[in-house]
Amino acid sequence: MTVTIKTPDEQEKMRVAGRLAADVLDMIGPHVKAGVSTDQLDKICHDFIVNEQQAIPAPLNYRGFPKSICTSVNHVVCHGIPSERVLKAGDILNVDVTVIKDEFHGDTSRMFFIGDPPIIGERLSRACFEGMWRGIRAIKPGARLGDLGYAVQSFVEEQRFSVVREYCGHGIGRVFHEDPQVLHYGRPGTGLELVPGMTITVEPMINAGKREVKLLSDGWTVVTKDHSLSAQWEHTVLVTEGGYEVLTLGAADRG
Repeated sequence: MTVTIKTPDEQEKMRVAGRLAADVLDMIGPHVKAGVSTDQLDKICHDFIVNEQQAIPAPLNYRGFPKSICTSVNHVVCHGIPSERVLKAGDILNVDVTVIKDEFHGDTSRMFFIGDPPIIGERLSRACFEGMWRGIRAIKPGARLGDLGYAVQSFVEEQRFSVVREYCGHGIGRVFHEDPQVLHYGRPGTGLELVPGMTITVEPMINAGKREVKLLSDGWTVVTKDHSLSAQWEHTVLVTEGGYEVLTLGAADRG
């Protein structure tokens, strides 16, 4: 396993890339509404990243992925491909954005509701958001990845939801997906020890039903096997001397 430790200069570049990725989600929020297709959202994000930010949308052509963002609706767990599908009232949507700026990646995703979500969808999204933050708050030098995974899993399962096992967070930097793998389940005191300068994503995927998933024939779209709703939130996080720094906070949450 090769885990990269970022220098102070590289950390600053990660901050820039993280802010840009968050700015894309801030920008796209008002466009997420009934009657809009996920393809339209993709085009708006693509044009903003390329023309306004002078940056690169990392997913586009990554291992053959055909679009600039991922849009995962309702029972889609992750890696949903933007299409002509039109959003309708009651849908829940994850938008996943990764931006490359000066060779470094910023990776983040958020849940959006189209109109009033079903009660279970709102509960699921809220539990996923809080689970992500519990994982983030477990990050500090000397902590282990199992501590992070346990913090997420124990909370989510208390809420009677399930944690997807097949897909996880990851190291990130000059490379989109670096070591280590960041599992959202685990046992305290196990796994890789965190040290200052590591940058990782915390991005739990949780299901309203069972945790089992399947990959569709397009080779990308992952759905819940039981067709239950799924939610995901994601931040890119730097391990610091004193704990952690979230690099992908939206404008409203920046200090």
